Amino acid sequence: MKTAIQTSGAPQAIGPYSQAIRAGNLVFVSGQLPLDPAGKAMPEGVALQTEACLRNVAAILAAAGLGMKDVVKTTVFMTDLGQFAVMNEVYAKSFPTPCPARATVQAAALPRGAAVEIEAVAVVGE
Repeated sequence: MKTAIQTSGAPQAIGPYSQAIRAGNLVFVSGQLPLDPAGKAMPEGVALQTEACLRNVAAILAAAGLGMKDVVKTTVFMTDLGQFAVMNEVYAKSFPTPCPARATVQAAALPRGAAVEIEAVAVVGE
């Protein structure tokens, strides 16, 4: 059984997908762009965009009764891996140890012209 997770604390989906889905004891957070909760404003620069993406992930997790400590896997999409160190410095501040497993991938382009997008998987009851 799967259940959609929905919050006004993060941008609404811009396509046919859910902000997150809970399936069993896992919560799958869709890729979050660095948009404000209204889905309009996007900050400039990789550092601020990473912060915004992670705020959105955190808001969705909170709607599921979880926090960043419950994240076990993330995927970070970037349009320029030359900015990896900038993203990584901001990212590191958001997760307690042990940090989640992670993949970081360079994409040719991201929706809305974003430089960063982050998705996450969290576990319930760990």
